[in-house]
Amino acid sequence: MTLSFKGQVALVTGASRGIGLGIARELVSRGARVCLTARGAEALEQAVADLGGEEHAIAVAGKADDPAHQRDAVQRTVAAFGRLDLLVNNTGINPVFGPVLDTDPAAAAKILAVNVLGPLAWTRLAHEAWMGEHGGAVVNVSSIAGLRTSPGIGMYGVSKAALSRLTMELAGELGPGIRVNAVAPAVVKTRFAEALYAGREEEAAAPYPLKRLGLPEDVAGAVAFLLSDQAGWITGQTLVIDGGVTLGGGL
Repeated sequence: MTLSFKGQVALVTGASRGIGLGIARELVSRGARVCLTARGAEALEQAVADLGGEEHAIAVAGKADDPAHQRDAVQRTVAAFGRLDLLVNNTGINPVFGPVLDTDPAAAAKILAVNVLGPLAWTRLAHEAWMGEHGGAVVNVSSIAGLRTSPGIGMYGVSKAALSRLTMELAGELGPGIRVNAVAPAVVKTRFAEALYAGREEEAAAPYPLKRLGLPEDVAGAVAFLLSDQAGWITGQTLVIDGGVTLGGGL
């Protein structure tokens, strides 16, 4: 079967670059129209242009955990395209590095607000605006950091473990009309993850059985599958996309 999203509309958070933009590009290439969100208006404008202009994509700038921005983006998506079938909660932050016990409480709260409560709020709004009545599919972008200890980025790992757990709860509550799944990538070559491999990419990739780090398109293809009708009997799952690195216990 050909995987097609013709006639469908998606909202992808954190989509001005990296994994989010890769997902948006994959969906547009398969016929979807997409709303992109991120903090930077200029980067979003360039992303919309790269996707072929406003016939294919619109952008709404704002902070992913801001309720006013969330409502505005969902409302503008439905106003522009008439529907909202697909949601990808991609935005994630990790502003600290170090032991969990040393994490400033305000920073920990911010990580959870963006990485866990943000996806919950976006899903609630998509449900209210369209999916609750018409159905749809949601994919949350988690991380392998949520599957095991992740030294230095432990609070980020805690938030991603919670996101995968939230995925299960929402899948149970929102079926049968709405499917909710997640993906858990290892290190993907983006600006967000650059500190984990910059200047030492060969060394960073050595523990991976496939001997390379991920690319945004590696994640985008899996997300597109989970959003599609081809995954129509899959819900509540977290798909690990890691080049095999977790087979040997690496990060």
